[in-house]
Amino acid sequence: MSVIETIIDIPVEHEKNVCGQFDSYLKKIERTLHVTMIGRDGALKIIGPEQMVQRAKSVFNNLIELSKRGNAITEQNVDYALSLSFSDSEGQILEIDKDIICRTVAGKPVKPKTMGQKHYVDQIRKKMIVFGIGPAGTGKTYLAMAMAIQAFKNGEVNRIILTRPAIEAGEKLGFLPGDLQSKIDPYLRPLYDALYQIMGAESYLHNSEKGLIEVAPLAYMRGRTLDNAYIILDEAQNTTPAQMKMFLTRIGFGSKVIVTGDQTQKDLPAGAVSGLDTAVRVLKRIDDIGFCYLSSSDVVRHPLVQKIVQAYDSYESKESKRKPEERKTKTVGGRKARNDN
Repeated sequence: MSVIETIIDIPVEHEKNVCGQFDSYLKKIERTLHVTMIGRDGALKIIGPEQMVQRAKSVFNNLIELSKRGNAITEQNVDYALSLSFSDSEGQILEIDKDIICRTVAGKPVKPKTMGQKHYVDQIRKKMIVFGIGPAGTGKTYLAMAMAIQAFKNGEVNRIILTRPAIEAGEKLGFLPGDLQSKIDPYLRPLYDALYQIMGAESYLHNSEKGLIEVAPLAYMRGRTLDNAYIILDEAQNTTPAQMKMFLTRIGFGSKVIVTGDQTQKDLPAGAVSGLDTAVRVLKRIDDIGFCYLSSSDVVRHPLVQKIVQAYDSYESKESKRKPEERKTKTVGGRKARNDN
């Protein structure tokens, strides 16, 4: 394979953003694509096998374009641009970047960052009910909140209702200090955090006092009919089938529903069936209900989160393939013994 070299001009004002601190992004591209990258005097020389040089050039040009659009380049941007380059679809990262859902109170644009997130947002726009299913850090709740707030600001709905089951994860509610509201609030804190960031605390409190934005445990939904509302059920993997049915039958005219959950992180009692798992099986053939499955490649938190998710996926995949007899054995004194208990 022939070795070639090419030169890319880097605008001075974008050089630090696209190269990373101490050229960390350049080094990542070098390691991944097996090329040599030398930056000097506003230009970048790329040396290596022709195909890899073309990929590196495309990845770097996309990062420069993202920077020109006002994006702060992160390691996640670099990782995703590299992964797209191997599927010859690197141009999609720029298409995704065009889809601005709304802006935070600080003026930062909220938009999908991966193809999975883009599909999720498109499903929300098209379908009345959407299930967003995937691991931690894939933006399921945050993007749903952004879509809800934008619809509320545009007058498409009259209310936003955010709910999640108050399932204990090792601690009993009754033993926590405070009254009922202070016991429940910690379970709803992630929803408040997203509201404050996108809408602002003052705007949230103003609309909350008027009853236009409601954050409540799932149990408070029983017996209600919710018309002209944007309804988000978070942590749906912790619902029972009865709770999920109760929630889905609250929907009224002019409403839109988003259900988010991670099927690998259930806090239900041992042996209990998840309402999310049941809903996926029962509702998958209904046209007006969309199902969007996000994966570890859609994780947009710290890169270490993506590695953790991938490690657990690999471990759980191996465990599921093991024979039941092997899973019943345990090591005693360095020897495997069958657990007959």
